[in-house]
Amino acid sequence: MQSPLFAFTEAQTQDRYALQNPQLLRVALSGHEDVLARKGSMVAYQGLIEFDGEYQTPGQRSARGRTGEGLDLMRCSGQGTVYLANLAQHIHVMDVDHDGLTVDSSYVLALDSTLHWEAIAVDSQYGISGSGKYNLNISGQGKVALMTSGEPLMLQVTPDKYVNADADAIVAWSSSLRVQMQAQTHSSGVWRRRGNTGEGWELSFLGQGYALVQPSELLPPQNAVTGGGMAAQFGMGQQGARGQNQGNIFSN
Repeated sequence: MQSPLFAFTEAQTQDRYALQNPQLLRVALSGHEDVLARKGSMVAYQGLIEFDGEYQTPGQRSARGRTGEGLDLMRCSGQGTVYLANLAQHIHVMDVDHDGLTVDSSYVLALDSTLHWEAIAVDSQYGISGSGKYNLNISGQGKVALMTSGEPLMLQVTPDKYVNADADAIVAWSSSLRVQMQAQTHSSGVWRRRGNTGEGWELSFLGQGYALVQPSELLPPQNAVTGGGMAAQFGMGQQGARGQNQGNIFSN
């Protein structure tokens, strides 16, 4: 049997996390350390791998009750390799160190089970549920695989050069940065895109570190629901962009 498809064979590497192509991640499991992956992201596996779709810690249940949000993860354990992907999005593997990483959980594909994470709130002028004010703060030593719609841009933040980013385009940032969520100052502007520019919420980053943005303000929808009113149109609430993409958070 012959075909150009045979050019797309498995990349040979000893690395635990290895990109097979920009949209497909391979994670090697040796039986000593598990990986936590987004539910439904497994596309193939080899070896003796077990998947626990009911994985949840007491801290995660508490955070779901406190924030109303949660990230559905499955524990992958055993010996072999597991292949992960989500809607052909671009995948990026990052090392988490003492500085920590804050990320919108909509963009988390997988992470080492040894890492610690918790839900944190981004200060805003308005306390609107579903507006994206909760994010995932990841700490410890290990790796996390993030997803973006298209090739991302890493922006450096310095004390004399701050960065503003659309709240729907920001993916992750250094946990050491100071963050402020902003919207139009009058109440009707919270629900309406900024004037006639199409912009709504934005985040301002100050301090020393990095901010990662993607060239898209929306993830490809999962089980998209039509309608839902103004909150859905502008990415707020369960029927908005974050709700459609399972953008949820909890802590361990």
